[in-house]
Amino acid sequence: MIKVLLADDQVLVRAGLRMLLETGPGLVAVGEAGDGREAVQRSHELRPDVVLMDLHMPGMDGVAATERIVTELPGTKVLALSTFDLDEHVVAALRAGASGFLPKDVSPEELIEGIRIVHRGEAAVAPRLLIRLIGTFVRPARPRAFERPAEPAAELSALSERQRRVLELMARGLSNQQIAEETGLSLSTVKNRVSEVFARLGVRDRAQAVIVAYEAGLVTPGERH
Repeated sequence: MIKVLLADDQVLVRAGLRMLLETGPGLVAVGEAGDGREAVQRSHELRPDVVLMDLHMPGMDGVAATERIVTELPGTKVLALSTFDLDEHVVAALRAGASGFLPKDVSPEELIEGIRIVHRGEAAVAPRLLIRLIGTFVRPARPRAFERPAEPAAELSALSERQRRVLELMARGLSNQQIAEETGLSLSTVKNRVSEVFARLGVRDRAQAVIVAYEAGLVTPGERH
């Protein structure tokens, strides 16, 4: 069974999520939290596999709670929820270590699948939605007036040319299958190369890798593939 903690400041939302989880085989809601601080406390008590985390809560918000949980409880994954598709708090949550994001109006099937995806250790963010989010809220670091603009290679020097190409395609919103088609590599090779990129950059998942690509200037918002 995948143990899920429900963190939302609205009682009715938590009740609805609990009822929804009951329809998903292999899922069980082990507890609830009404704010970020309680979510951290309950995570320590219950050791859930996945926390469904509302990002907009009073007191300690979902972003701060996410950072605490993934730091203090590495075995617990966080799936962020927000009312808005384009929400700067989502990018902050992904930076903090959330394994995925879903808008609150997703279908029950999508939510259940999202929980299973993050439990497997994968990122539950649709590639195109991820690029819209990061392209809207993440910008390359600007050099000081007396400095020359940094080359992407200087920021991403840990990557080989092949790894950097895969990161660039990820940052443009391509799935692993699409990267394989674009590069002529096998799907298994692409998956291995993606894992290598994560390790070289010191990131947990696709979302954090794409943030690095945008911050380093490897790709820029609105740039077409």
